[in-house]
Amino acid sequence: MSFIATPQSMHFAEALPLTSGASIRDYTLAYETYGRLNADRSNAVLVCHALNASHHVAGVYEGQPKSEGWWDNMIGPGKPVDTNRFFVIGVNNLGSCFGSTGPMHTNPDTGEVYGADFPVVTVEDWVSAQARLLDRLGIAQLAAVLGGSLGGMQALSWALQHPERMRHAVVVASAPNLTAENIAFNEVARRAIVTDPDFHGGHFYRHGVIPQRGLRIARMIGHITYLSDDVMNEKFGRQLREGMNLKYSTQDVEFQIESYLRYQGDKFSEYFDANTYLLITRALDYFDPALRHGGSLALALAQARAKFLLVSFTTDWRFSPQRSREIVQALLENRRDVSYAEIDAPHGHDAFLLDDARYMNVMRSYFDSIAKEQP
Repeated sequence: MSFIATPQSMHFAEALPLTSGASIRDYTLAYETYGRLNADRSNAVLVCHALNASHHVAGVYEGQPKSEGWWDNMIGPGKPVDTNRFFVIGVNNLGSCFGSTGPMHTNPDTGEVYGADFPVVTVEDWVSAQARLLDRLGIAQLAAVLGGSLGGMQALSWALQHPERMRHAVVVASAPNLTAENIAFNEVARRAIVTDPDFHGGHFYRHGVIPQRGLRIARMIGHITYLSDDVMNEKFGRQLREGMNLKYSTQDVEFQIESYLRYQGDKFSEYFDANTYLLITRALDYFDPALRHGGSLALALAQARAKFLLVSFTTDWRFSPQRSREIVQALLENRRDVSYAEIDAPHGHDAFLLDDARYMNVMRSYFDSIAKEQP
């Protein structure tokens, strides 16, 4: 059973300096909390979201039974991250389109909608904004920072930017940086968006249109990379919708996989913001903590003080186990406390969101051990 979740927001008047050298002021962060903060404020867990997710991590909204949070199978009473023991915080990142200040909001300096003028943000900037929110909530140290995919990059960055403010980093299906292939997929998706005639250089809001065609294609590209070949074959194979009909146009939808991808693309284009997609994928591309240390991940991670759990999945070719093992090796070189689980799961990158029993048991066991610690 899911509990009732309540969206919250917090406004920040003071400017937040960004990695780019720009800053943003008068911004709002949307967030949700689950469970109760204990007397010594030591049981807080921050959950960082991936590309198209939000602060709505767990629970359902009142009167909306199908509004489960994106990690509702992981977080809640009696679940692996047990909200009977932990105070869990989900934050929507700056530049997103689910409540926090983003490109569709008004720039206080101009009175106009930001659009393409919203400043470039990085993983490090998101961590800085999250830290400010925690300051306001009176949380000096987190029991853990948890994230999957891009959220895992944020958990890793937390360990480097605020090493004393967290006791554990849980990094799931993630990587220390993107491979050239991953950057290439992101670039193709961005090109689909910016070449849509309705994009208008990122100022489509002024024209009362949405670059839906570009967003559809971007989502289709992304979705292909989130699934494994095995899952695609099992779910769709080479099934035709109505049997082979060579009289059809080459532009018609004939295969089930085509129908599925178009459905996913259509749905995505109705709720996601095009400028947000560009911002978040670029933040993914930029993330590379080793860059400032001559390419040495071990040197970058020398400043981390947290204990780590890393989890990867065998069929995840977007964020392969090899990338998690790079982080594990760099932590071991620094004699850090690190646990690693490589789950043999068929679901590809999306496995981190699904109910694999071995995965859930690893997470439950690790958070059980956190709950028993004395900070």
